[in-house]
Amino acid sequence: MTPERLRALIRSGETNAVEFKGERRGPLSDRDLVEAVVCLANRPGTEHGWLLVGVEDDGEITGLRPRQRGRWPDPVQVQALIANLTRPSLACRVEIVDVGGRKVMAVEVPPVATPVGTADGKYLRRGMTRDGRPECVPFHYHEMQSLQATRGVLDYSALVIPEATWDDLDPLEFERFRRSIRESGRGDASLLTLSDVDLAKALGAVEANHKVRGIRLLGLLLFGREDVLRRYMPTHEVAFQVLEGTLVKVNDFFRWPLLRVMEELVARFQARNAEQEVSIGLLRIGVPDYPLRAFREGLANALVHRDYTRLGAVHVQWHPDRIEISNPGGFPDGVRLDNLLVTPPRPRNPLLADAFKRAGIVERTARGVDTIFYEQLRNGRPAPSYQRSTETDVVLVLPGGQANLAFVRLVIEEDRAGRPLGLDELLILNELWLERRITTSEAVRLTQKSQTEVRAVLERLVESGLIEARGEGRGRSYHLSAKTYRRLGEAAAYVRQRGFEPIQQEQMVLQFVRSHGRVTRGQVMELCRIGPSQATRLLRKMTESGRLVRHGTGKGAWYAPGD
Repeated sequence: MTPERLRALIRSGETNAVEFKGERRGPLSDRDLVEAVVCLANRPGTEHGWLLVGVEDDGEITGLRPRQRGRWPDPVQVQALIANLTRPSLACRVEIVDVGGRKVMAVEVPPVATPVGTADGKYLRRGMTRDGRPECVPFHYHEMQSLQATRGVLDYSALVIPEATWDDLDPLEFERFRRSIRESGRGDASLLTLSDVDLAKALGAVEANHKVRGIRLLGLLLFGREDVLRRYMPTHEVAFQVLEGTLVKVNDFFRWPLLRVMEELVARFQARNAEQEVSIGLLRIGVPDYPLRAFREGLANALVHRDYTRLGAVHVQWHPDRIEISNPGGFPDGVRLDNLLVTPPRPRNPLLADAFKRAGIVERTARGVDTIFYEQLRNGRPAPSYQRSTETDVVLVLPGGQANLAFVRLVIEEDRAGRPLGLDELLILNELWLERRITTSEAVRLTQKSQTEVRAVLERLVESGLIEARGEGRGRSYHLSAKTYRRLGEAAAYVRQRGFEPIQQEQMVLQFVRSHGRVTRGQVMELCRIGPSQATRLLRKMTESGRLVRHGTGKGAWYAPGD
């Protein structure tokens, strides 16, 4: 921890991962220190937390107070104190940092896989006050289960419900599960011949040796009767809403078994989902407002990955221009907005996720997010968005509106020509259609792949004639080719994006200099719509040929007409 980094943390204020403890009124007690550390350890998220002792709540650095006999705290002793007074023992790193002549003790608190408490049995976690400020609040048992499920330590769907019996399960739901396997064509066909009891055992829905000894949460979610789910699973609820501005046209809530909920909501989706047609030769291909596979995967993900320890419904909200699917429970640990497309699957409820795969409801490849993006893009729609997700909720937005039928036609023509476009290609082409130009670094961010992989994708698109490259090195960028713009019905857009030829650029610079007497590199970049390195090369070439004369150096350089 450096003084500069410490000042940056303090400037950002208290957050879920940063806690200030001032000592203006006296040294912090060992008890308060350990409780603050426990609170930070039990917070959601995977980043390390920081306890900053010697900083007031408003960010003022008042500094540490000396301890017994005028001594400053010993970092090694503080680390040992925390380890001795936490259960299980917590290994923190402690540093004393001098900031402007005042000492601050920075305690780095690692995230934990299982809840941590004080030696005398006190459990705390980070929470938020009504005005949005972080604070330490009691850590209840069901919240501990939620934390463990998020960290992948506990499968909540595998917990046994002591009061539930085999009679609480509905035989019709077992048949519904078998029908899902048959109709999907991608489920586990080996389950079709099993009896209800053996099917439940195979899925892990019951605790059994030779006979059923207990019903797991999974069993109730898949096969439970509606009244039983209401009694034993008060957190399970699914809402379907149709909204037009502030007007709620449909507002239905369900506490049904999950496969029955899936069937109901998919049927409602199909009844409302309009379709356009695109003609390719003699073929007429339907382009729906929303792809069915994207909706199914999004809904299934919300049901499978929701936090069943928390109250709150899975919401499916149909707006005039979008569908929003949200579920209680943030992303599992390790999953972030910037790695959604590449991170290995981390289901919050592994048994439930496996049951959905074996029923054929979701992809067995566990790449459902890829499917959502792929289907949305190949149907001429904007990319899905998870940007509205928070630490407590995951929100998927499927944009609707007018489809880009020309883009759909291009995708289908590439398929028929034996050149199917993958997700990375679709992401890049869609971005080029919207933003007109992309660099390698922007493509890396967009696809979430390595620079080597992205360069290979870009070169494949160049070789196929779909895009063109411009510039060299770091200034290299890409835009849609003339052929692609023609296929998309915007031939003139190519000329605008291709920009000016080198000889045109030189003539434009000379005309500017004649009119204004001088030109800078920044003005050349703006005038010719080129990058800094390209502008530098153009000015160097014109200077060497005598058409321009350079004056000054560095950022203050400017160019006047030559002889």
